[in-house]
Amino acid sequence: MFESAEIGHEISKQRYKREEPKLRQALLEAQYKLLEHGKFPVLLIVGGVDGAGKGETVNLFNEWMDPRHLRAFAFGRKDRDNNGRPVMSRYWRSLPPKGKIGIFFGSWYSDPIVQRVYKRIGRAAFERELDRIRRLERMLVAEGTVVLKLWFHMSRAQMAKRLKKLAASKRTAWRVTPDEWKHYKEYKVFRDISEDALRETSTGAAPWHVIEGYNEEYRSLTAGNLLLSALRHRLEGEKPMVVVSAPPARPSIDGRNVLKALDYTAKLSRAAYDDRLDALQAELAALTRHRKMRKRSVIAVFEGMDAAGKGSTIRRVTRALDARFYRVIPIAAPTEEERAQPYLWRFWRHVPSHGNFAIFDRSWYGRVLVERVEGFAAPVDWMRAYHEINEFEAELAEAGGIVVKFWMAITPDEQLKRFKARKEIAYKRYKITDEDWRNRKKWPQYEQAICDMVERTSTDLAPWNLISANDKLHARVEVLDRLVAALKRA
Repeated sequence: MFESAEIGHEISKQRYKREEPKLRQALLEAQYKLLEHGKFPVLLIVGGVDGAGKGETVNLFNEWMDPRHLRAFAFGRKDRDNNGRPVMSRYWRSLPPKGKIGIFFGSWYSDPIVQRVYKRIGRAAFERELDRIRRLERMLVAEGTVVLKLWFHMSRAQMAKRLKKLAASKRTAWRVTPDEWKHYKEYKVFRDISEDALRETSTGAAPWHVIEGYNEEYRSLTAGNLLLSALRHRLEGEKPMVVVSAPPARPSIDGRNVLKALDYTAKLSRAAYDDRLDALQAELAALTRHRKMRKRSVIAVFEGMDAAGKGSTIRRVTRALDARFYRVIPIAAPTEEERAQPYLWRFWRHVPSHGNFAIFDRSWYGRVLVERVEGFAAPVDWMRAYHEINEFEAELAEAGGIVVKFWMAITPDEQLKRFKARKEIAYKRYKITDEDWRNRKKWPQYEQAICDMVERTSTDLAPWNLISANDKLHARVEVLDRLVAALKRA
């Protein structure tokens, strides 16, 4: 991929002086249209050879455009103090919202390439990282993000000349660190591995653009025109490429499914409940305070039909936890800030660090449940969400997270009984809304969506626990029992 970026591309300073003001004006106008449009973000990924002009280009974009609506993030080595969160979390937290431009100077490409160059990971691990990157970028594009990837390249001879020039000046010598010279010595290996990375991740959704970086004028105008073209095409209505996922299977012809197969007659006496509750809470308390929890975190997901008892069950769990190390995250309709980001962003921001416990009262599964049934998400979006959710949970588990998911299941008759009770008890009336009654009318659609969700997202790393919850005492103990068992296995 790099042959055409080693042939000495250059333009004259005179031509640059003629074209730079017009390009600068056009970029600024496009940036304001993006801000006014407010329908999509732009993510610019900058990578390449040391000394090839990456930093200068980032500074140039800040100079040419309104820096209030453009933000650059410089990512170095993988954070040692990332507190046990998945590697990708630092990038998710830095994504630009709709209407804004974000620049990643160093990105999710940097660490896999460096690790591979210095033989800290093998070929298989390197390919897994590239596959993860492809899936992430495909998801971002499908969510509406314009992903522009610029790789600044130069030959080994040009790199040596450039580094020596920078090192010779007191004003720029600080930019040439021992790492730059170390990378220079490994130029051939860096070139080969970077070429592999770019070839494998240059997709129709997010292609790479390789720019020869030695001539400043050529480099600047090329990068600026690529950004301008990406902005204009999208502002003019060009849609991103979206990969369509396979639709869920049709319902079984006998009408049975994983929810109907549950035993809703399961019950527990008050005496048995009190004994089991005390014992399980004590066991959970001991497990969450175990020294091995320093390198683990817990992500507990609670989903279920309205009035299934999620809130009361969560309270029985939290009574066993140290209040300093757990957080309950109730999920409602997304805020304006959250709507300006890809849908998984608002969950990534709550990923717990090692030693901590996050409890989601409803979760990212809203995309394949309420958003599917109510039509808030297009079929192409909720169908691809299954795979994206599985990838998200796999990253949580890879970073040491123990992902435990519960579906609290009740029958339609039991739900009706609880709805009526909520209307009659004054301090419970806030729990029942018109929306609950509307959702109840769509029980068959929700039931099918739940069964599809379980089928597509119950994995070895994060299996679903289906809890028969017609009897609240039984359900609470069952949840605690399975949570304790999951922590013991982990």
